[in-house]
Amino acid sequence: MRKLLFFIGPAGAGKTTLAKAWVQQHGGAFLDMDTLLRPAAEVIMTLAGRDPADRDSPFYKQHCRDLGYRITMDAALQQLSLGLDAIVIGPFTKETEDAEWLNRELARIGASLHDTRVKLISVYLPSEADYRHRIETRASSLDMWKLEHWEQFRHSLARRTIAWQLDASSMLAFDNSGLFTAAKLIELEQFIHN
Repeated sequence: MRKLLFFIGPAGAGKTTLAKAWVQQHGGAFLDMDTLLRPAAEVIMTLAGRDPADRDSPFYKQHCRDLGYRITMDAALQQLSLGLDAIVIGPFTKETEDAEWLNRELARIGASLHDTRVKLISVYLPSEADYRHRIETRASSLDMWKLEHWEQFRHSLARRTIAWQLDASSMLAFDNSGLFTAAKLIELEQFIHN
């Protein structure tokens, strides 16, 4: 059965690293929302006279955020419609609060939870200090706003409840602290294959 895997979580949690490790071992379409949206976001932000590397300001959220999720999910749904696995990476904050969002997305291609195996990996770190250290260490221009507005940004680090209508066996809270190890990949494999 085709699989739709979500690697969600705050910036710095390591969701992209985990998803890459999975895809390198098992294949599937790697669909990172940041990567897919970046060209359009840079143009939109530049035309608006804003920082093209900004990914967190209220202006970015208003004018680019939803476009990124639409682009990413359209690509994922296309893969699924071909019977292929799709691995989707992004925070999915607003989307996971809507109990019907996932059902509506699958319905766009005539699919449902009965013919698509959905697994959600909610990647997190144990403390705010862990997030800050990781974000500082990766030294990405896309993180400047986060670091300069930490008091505002830090609220996005809270773990949240997923409203989607998935069985508990389809959702994994994944503590990604420390280095990436073979044991972490084994944990992912056991969860996704079960």
